[in-house]
Amino acid sequence: MQQKIPNIYEQIIQAKSNGQKLLAILLDPDKIALENIENLLLKINQSPATHIFVGGSVVQTTILEELIAQLKQKTNLPVVIFPGDPSQISPQADAILFLSLLSGRNPDYLIEYQVQAAPILKKMNLEVISTGYILIESGNETAVARVSKTQPLNRENLDLVLATSQAGEMLGNKLIYLEAGSGAKQAVPFKMIQLISQSVKIPIIVGGGIVDLQGIQNAYKAGADLVVIGTAFENNSRFFES
Repeated sequence: MQQKIPNIYEQIIQAKSNGQKLLAILLDPDKIALENIENLLLKINQSPATHIFVGGSVVQTTILEELIAQLKQKTNLPVVIFPGDPSQISPQADAILFLSLLSGRNPDYLIEYQVQAAPILKKMNLEVISTGYILIESGNETAVARVSKTQPLNRENLDLVLATSQAGEMLGNKLIYLEAGSGAKQAVPFKMIQLISQSVKIPIIVGGGIVDLQGIQNAYKAGADLVVIGTAFENNSRFFES
């Protein structure tokens, strides 16, 4: 098994400083068949991805550990947990996004799950990256909004999204994650990414509703430092050949 990749956050900061854009492929364990993992990993290794995120709003399968183990064995990319709750933690990953759902007011996702996860994480050699997580209205109810029982922020209310992002930065978050949600009808607006990227100093992650290469480039152009694709890649493993 490969050794853990250290200082992933420092690598993200360095990439931002150098103007290098990053790309993460999000794998939901509930949507992965381990018997097909070889082909999936081949496609990931042939893609321009710089990171692999693993997790989902609700993970009902028990393959998280095995999935991460295979990813670590067969790719050289950092494996970062993108958890929906404290059950989605594995010491085999390289890092975890320690999410706080800043756009909602459900205390479970603001602080309760973080309190539950902290003692577990303290026992692990896992890089913990504090991340302000902000859901943006995308034209349909996404899984994360349904599970978290929170409403996304209005995609037209740029001032509120800006204030929420700035509050996250002031609270000490190391990343801001603007999320339209898995299977979103609309991606995070260009002008919103642009405003947030110009107004906070920490790196910006953008995900949800990005269905093609042009969508990735649009997010980069607007100021995203790291773009996440999930559903589009799951549905079309030839995504990067189009």
